[in-house]
Amino acid sequence: MKKLLNTLYITTQETYLRKEGETVVVEKDKTVLLRLPIHTLQGIVTFGNVMASPFLLNLCAERGVCVSFMSESGRFLARVTGPVSGNVLLRLAQMRAHEDRTKKGEIARSFVIGKLLNARNIIMRRMRDHGEVDALREAAEKHVDVIRRVRDSPPDAERLRGLEGEAGAAYFGCFNELLVAQKEDFAIMGRNRRPPTDPMNALLSYLYTLLAHDCRGA
Repeated sequence: MKKLLNTLYITTQETYLRKEGETVVVEKDKTVLLRLPIHTLQGIVTFGNVMASPFLLNLCAERGVCVSFMSESGRFLARVTGPVSGNVLLRLAQMRAHEDRTKKGEIARSFVIGKLLNARNIIMRRMRDHGEVDALREAAEKHVDVIRRVRDSPPDAERLRGLEGEAGAAYFGCFNELLVAQKEDFAIMGRNRRPPTDPMNALLSYLYTLLAHDCRGA
């Protein structure tokens, strides 16, 4: 089992990242703000005016630490990764699976089921810890129904997307009931994007950008 390491996020502007032995050093105005051993990291994400030395980028590439560069607002700009290695037979099997509509649908189905189970667990935990609410109970029941239909459906990507969207609408429909503090700050009036039109949707889009970095690194 792969051990999950840390991701270092650099949001302070005009900082400089450099290598010092086996350590990542973060500086600003020649003052050291942070030192972290490279072996504790699986990724580095920088936002805005942040520079990195070529020697540090080379070290990260050697150690499999993905470095992503974002704009200050979180828009993806570029990434640095090391050489990609892998079993040729594995790559061929992946390409065959991609071309096989049934196999591709089976893989997608497992992703969707995992996502819906996680969403339902969040809803159930909220009710267990803070009491039942009609909207949450109905959303949990909706997820059970959709999960059953996903399992029973042919592995068709278009249908899976429709079912996932149906459960997503139920989840975000009860999202405000999941909040137990600062409801006014984090309330949402439905999911929107490109661009998000309220602070909570902006936060969700921002977090999805960070998740994309982890996926690229993996």
